[in-house]
Amino acid sequence: SQVIVHDVNELTEKLFPIVEAMQKHFSAGSGTYYSDSIFFLSVAMHRIMPKEITQIIQVDLDLKYKTNIRDLFDEFDNFSEGAVIGIAREMQPVYRHTFWQYRRENPQTKVGEPPPDGLPGFNSGVLLLNLEAMRQSKLYNQLLEPTVVQKLTEKYHFKGHLGDQDFFTMVGMEHPELFHVLDCTWNRQLCTWWRDHGYSDVFDQYFHCEGEVKIYHGNCNTPIPED
Repeated sequence: SQVIVHDVNELTEKLFPIVEAMQKHFSAGSGTYYSDSIFFLSVAMHRIMPKEITQIIQVDLDLKYKTNIRDLFDEFDNFSEGAVIGIAREMQPVYRHTFWQYRRENPQTKVGEPPPDGLPGFNSGVLLLNLEAMRQSKLYNQLLEPTVVQKLTEKYHFKGHLGDQDFFTMVGMEHPELFHVLDCTWNRQLCTWWRDHGYSDVFDQYFHCEGEVKIYHGNCNTPIPED
């Protein structure tokens, strides 16, 4: 098996012009920091990786695997036509919070509502990037255009700080067909921050996850259960 190491500075150099306009909407703090571009790697991976690479799984470091990651590759076969990215739902009401203004103006909306019927947003801890599909999707590439991003952030009154996760979440509200939703067991997030910050009444509707966990995600420094 072959291991290829990519230089972060080199990648950032290629990324920055593609994601620069996006960063001001989805980065912590104000302004556009060159180094922040790396938090948008997944968004433009299809433009940076060599053409012969057709599929990539991108994962956070704070994960614990309970099954062979190879099984996750089978999920690529379950993508519907037009889907380019596989991603699990966010398991806290973070986007219920972020979209508060849009939700207030659109009381019937599914935006920010809990599963199974709502659109709780995504968590980018485990990502399946079908680079081939991303390259070929006219819609997806249009959504990377600064004017389109700007228009969507205005429509949804969106200001985030979680990088690629915010971009995918916002795009998913508008174009859910671009995403294959992974089962929560592939990205079982453990962070409960929002339970103690104003959302205890609805928290469990987001946090609930049935089935045998395949990947634990100890986000916000949450300890992962021992075997």
